[in-house]
Parts: sequence; structure tokens; C-alpha cells
Amino acid sequence: MIDRHLLDILVDPEDHQELWYVLDEQVLYNPRSLRKYDVRDNIPILLVDESSTATSEEQQRWSSMGDSA
Repeated sequence: MIDRHLLDILVDPEDHQELWYVLDEQVLYNPRSLRKYDVRDNIPILLVDESSTATSEEQQRWSSMGDSA
């Protein structure tokens, strides 16, 4: 689990906006660009080249997180 203080300051490396932490799947998600960044051993991998696009199923599942993320 990523420390809450770290989550408060992390932003997407492309648009410099807030990311949503999907704890169960260990990813940081950008709902604007639909990009997801892996979290490995509690370390966020915020490299655009290593990110991927969320699947439509993931987008739908995570879209309900907006108010609680």
C-alpha cells in the first residue's frame, strides 16, 4: 500500500493532474487519459513508456471510484 502522504503529492507525468489509486489491482489510474501505471512493491512506476491504456472493462469498473479515490 502506498503511503497516503505520497499519494497526495503524486501526479500524472503527462498532464500533471491527480491519479486514482486502485489498491486491489495495484495501479494508479488517470481517468482523463485512461492511462494506468503499475505499482510494484509499493513503488509507483510513473514512466509514460511503461504505462498502458486501461481496458474498457477497467475504465467502467474504475469510473465509479471517482468520488472515493
